Amino acid sequence: MKEQELRGKVKKATGKVKEAVGILSGDKKMEREGSAQRTEGAIQEGLGKARDKVGTAIKKLGDAISK
Repeated sequence: MKEQELRGKVKKATGKVKEAVGILSGDKKMEREGSAQRTEGAIQEGLGKARDKVGTAIKKLGDAISK
């Protein structure tokens, strides 16, 4: 797991907790912020996974060319 993917997972989990606290406390602003943070984390995690896949594909291509 790469750094960007891990940061995305942490942000997503933090947002989920923040959203839940907002729901439980009736704080709509905190609930919205948590939801947005959870979404940002999911996007960041997805980008991290995509970068890893592209890097792997480029490495395989380079290995295939050098043979």
